[in-house]
Amino acid sequence: MPYIKKEKRPDIDKLLKPLSEHLASLPVEEQDGSLNYAVTTLIHKLYPTKYFHLNRALGVLSAITLELYRRIVGPYEDEKIKENGDVE
Repeated sequence: MPYIKKEKRPDIDKLLKPLSEHLASLPVEEQDGSLNYAVTTLIHKLYPTKYFHLNRALGVLSAITLELYRRIVGPYEDEKIKENGDVE
């Protein structure tokens, strides 16, 4: 879950702002690779190369994927179903 305490968010947001602005300023065809590089670099720096820690990293990445789908993709798809109708 990405729901850390509100008082902890500003420090992280302050660091993420220049990175997200930089990534957004790139041509769209460079954004995905650059974001992948940034996330991979964070994983390498935070998780030692031991099964226990790599398993933790995979869990975090899986949770991010599921949360993105649950909070953003799913509701978007639901809205499009309302607009365009469901698949028969």
